[in-house]
Amino acid sequence: MAKLDLFKFVPFRLNRLGAEVSAALSSEYRARYGLDIPEWRVMATLGFRNEACSAQYIAQCTRTHKSTISRAVTSLLEHGLIERVENMQDRREFRLAMTSKGQALYEELIPRLLRREEEILSCLTAQERKEFARLLGKIEDSLDLVQASRPMSEVDAY
Repeated sequence: MAKLDLFKFVPFRLNRLGAEVSAALSSEYRARYGLDIPEWRVMATLGFRNEACSAQYIAQCTRTHKSTISRAVTSLLEHGLIERVENMQDRREFRLAMTSKGQALYEELIPRLLRREEEILSCLTAQERKEFARLLGKIEDSLDLVQASRPMSEVDAY
């Protein structure tokens, strides 16, 4: 019977690496702002897009279960960091947007996260970072992962 060496198995390595990087970054927003990882994913997606979007899009973009995103949305709404806004094309639907309080938190946090990313990637040369980003893009492409700020369909609603 064949054995699987987990430490050479790329899916395991990517998952472990993702979990470690996520934990390292979460220390920046958990202690200072009280955000957990799903809440940050909502904030990061809204900040990246800089416009309202559905919770469904956030779940799709971040590959986070919709119930987890729903709980994060509820918490962020309660803390006044995001709000529901009407979809002007379909008034029955609501989208999510950051409030000014949420935007201020996001803008304060981004430089801290970028510095942390720099620390994490400091073991790579500039050329290796470029190649690493290119290769990650190829894998994301092959898995048909969202790689842009605009969803394919703007009709999904929360």
